[in-house]
Order: sequence, then C-alpha cells, then structure tokens
Amino acid sequence: MNYAQSMDFIEEASKRGSILGLESMTILLDYLGNPQDELDFIHIAGTNGKGSVLAYLSSILQAAGYRTGRYSSPSVYSYCEKFQIDQVPVSKQRIAKYMTRIQDAMNRIEADGLVLPTVFEIETAAAFLYFKEKKCDIVILETGMGGSTDATNVIRNTKISVITPIGMDHMEWLGEDLEKISEKKAGIIKQGCITVSAVQDESVMNVIEKKCLSLNVPLIQSNPELVTGAKYGLGKQKFSYGTYQNISIQMSGIYQIDNAVLALDTITALRKAGYHIEDSAVREGMNQAAWPGRFEIISKNPYFIVDGAHNKAGAKRLAQSLQYYFSGKKIIYIFGVFADKEYPEILKETIDLADCVITVATPQNVRAMPAYDLACEVKKYHRNVTAADSLEEAVEMSRLLADTDSVIVAFGTLSFIGKITQIVQNNKKSGS
Repeated sequence: MNYAQSMDFIEEASKRGSILGLESMTILLDYLGNPQDELDFIHIAGTNGKGSVLAYLSSILQAAGYRTGRYSSPSVYSYCEKFQIDQVPVSKQRIAKYMTRIQDAMNRIEADGLVLPTVFEIETAAAFLYFKEKKCDIVILETGMGGSTDATNVIRNTKISVITPIGMDHMEWLGEDLEKISEKKAGIIKQGCITVSAVQDESVMNVIEKKCLSLNVPLIQSNPELVTGAKYGLGKQKFSYGTYQNISIQMSGIYQIDNAVLALDTITALRKAGYHIEDSAVREGMNQAAWPGRFEIISKNPYFIVDGAHNKAGAKRLAQSLQYYFSGKKIIYIFGVFADKEYPEILKETIDLADCVITVATPQNVRAMPAYDLACEVKKYHRNVTAADSLEEAVEMSRLLADTDSVIVAFGTLSFIGKITQIVQNNKKSGS
C-alpha cells in the first residue's frame, strides 16, 4: 500500500466502530510478533490534560537524551502527528509500510476466523511497530478511552502510570458515575510501576489508592497548592514547585501550571525508577513543550484562540482562563460539538462569557451535531446565536463581529481545530 491506500484502509476499518476490550488487540499483536513487549512505557489515562502532560514529558525526556516515542489521538493538523519520535511526526512512507504489514496480518486473522481489530487498535499496533523499529528508549502512551479495557493496555513494561484529572466523559462506555469511570481509568496501574496522580475528587482518589495498595505500587499525589511564585501570561508562564525552581512554560491557559506540576512529579518518579534526568533538561524541556489545540493562540488583533474543550471539566478550565486573561473583553464563540457529548454542561460553564455565539458542524463527520440544531440548543442559554453553513463562513462572521480588542474562541471538539486554523492562516496570508 501507498499512503493514500493506507488512509482508505483506515477509513474502511473505522466503519467497524469502537469496541472496548483487549481480545482483538491481543490477537493482532500476536500476529505481528508483539512489538510492544520490547518497549518501556509511561502510560497516561484521565479525562483532561493527557496531551499536555504527554507534551511536557516527551520534551523533557528528549532534552535528557532519551529517544522518546509518543502516541496520542486524535490528531489536530495531520494524521502523521499521532506517531512521533523526539517530537517529529512519522513519515507517510512509514505509515504505508506499517499499514501494509497490519493488513497482511488481518488477512491471516480473518482467514483463521478470529476477531478483526478496530481502527484505534490498528493505529496503536502501527505505533508499536514504529517505536520498536526505531529502538525508542521510552514511549509515552496516551489511552484512547478508559484504561483497563483500552487497546493501549496490552502493554506489560509500564514504568510510570499517570492519572490526569478524572471527570464525567464517555459515560456510555465507562460508567455513569465517577467511581466507575475511575475504576476503568485506574486499570492502567500495573505491578512494578510507580503511579502519579493529579488532584482528584475524594471518590476518585479512593479508587486509585485502593488499586495501588492492592498491587503494592508506590503512589505520588501531585499537589499544585505547593506552587509558589506563579506568574500567569499568554505565551509564557512561570512558577516554582518543590525542588523545581523558576520553571517557564510557553503553553497558555491558567490550568497549564497544574498539568506542568503533574509532569514534574512524573519526572521525580522517573528518577526514582532509574532514569537520569538533569535539572537543565527539565528546564529546557518544560520551556520548549507545545501542544496544539489547547488554548492555542493562532492569531492576534483580534486574538483568535482554539481549544479542544469537549466536556464539562475542559469547558470549566477554558472559562477560567478566558476570565483571567480577557476580563471585560468582547468574546465571540465559534462552537461545535459531537451530538453524543454533554453540550448543555459545556454551555453552562462557558456561555456567560460570550457576547455572541456562532455554531458550526465538523465537516464530513457523522458524529457532528448539525449547526442549526446546535444553535437551537444554545438559544436556551443565550439570545445572540447564529448557525454558520461552513467553517469558512463562521470565521468570516467572527471577524466581522470583532474589533481589534475582541477575542474569538473556537472550541467544543478537536475535530475542526485543524481546519479552523488553516482557514485563519490562509486569511492572514491573503490579507483578508
């Protein structure tokens, strides 16, 4: 297969939907020779902040001299960015190579009458093949959904399990209360690893503590309340935390210091596990870390911000940052969501800050809520709402409504962030 054929292969596999459980993933990896067994992992689960923590850790480990693989989804700007080594996305040629191997394995699986893998399982297997071939020293692996029954949880050599803040999301798959969701997320904790957890609700922390105790696993609980000297800003923020003094980060959003603290506690755990990481590497890695689509400023005058907030907790963090950075400013929303998300909860957290709302639907995505239907829902909370026929129209409308002192915020899902960014950048180039 070439790259285009590989994308067709992925598209066809996506029609099989999502199935939680490890059976088909285990079968696929057996047919591929179990490449994951030759790799060491940092495994990250949680509801919000996984990608940012992954970005900090991969940047630090690269600065420390470790060949660092990272696997995350969804991608924002290009498919290849899901699979990276030392922050460089995999080539299209390598994608085609691994997808060809996986297709061959699937042909044999089907001939043997066994269960075929889902698209996420195929992509996860491709990541393992890539990282093994390139002899990565460590791989940072983000769960897709949940933990215990997530395809990524087939790994054995987990050095550190990281649990970011857990909230209500994917309830149809993971359970209808925090305790059930937490039990799934805590499934990445394995005997012999160290676990690092963000600040959690009491019921969540009880689940994590119980799991660690049952496996005799050390637990480090992150504590952002110990942060001192915090200076928040757009494009640069500073803080100190324990022995980590005067740390600078470039990612915006007041919640990013919490994510950075969790990453620093993970570095402490890695040092305890035998990894050599100099303070200079920590400082350099934290300062250079970047993560697309998380309170990312893509244009100024007016500020144009894209954010992947797609659940209540993420929306609350977005609103807190907007209030802190842009108090008193005119704020225009471009809002789109998947129909299966709790969009009323997202709106309740964010709507009071909006002067007007433009609703959109993610192009060519069957899960996307139609813009008009979403506008009808938003009108229950805000009177100034317009449905846009396209992302291009939404960007143009937001520009007409804004002055140079306004703020435009596109959020609700990561699925249209890449396209929105491309439209804004093209408009800047053309001078419109």
